[in-house]
Amino acid sequence: MSSTSNFLAEMTNSPVVVKLQHGLEYHGVLASIDGYMNVVLKDTVEMVENNKVRNYEEVFLRGNNVLYISQK
Repeated sequence: MSSTSNFLAEMTNSPVVVKLQHGLEYHGVLASIDGYMNVVLKDTVEMVENNKVRNYEEVFLRGNNVLYISQK
């Protein structure tokens, strides 16, 4: 496992922000991540231009759409 993968794996169960390439942001708890950067978040809020759009219990984000992941 690479150091990047280790870093992301250590963020599991932590609050994160995932920004997608087309501008949406998802704020939630990182449930899992794989080598393709596919992400599962729990207790998630979808944000558009800093405005809350919707809540999700769980959301899957495909890795090729992810611009970045950061800790909250």
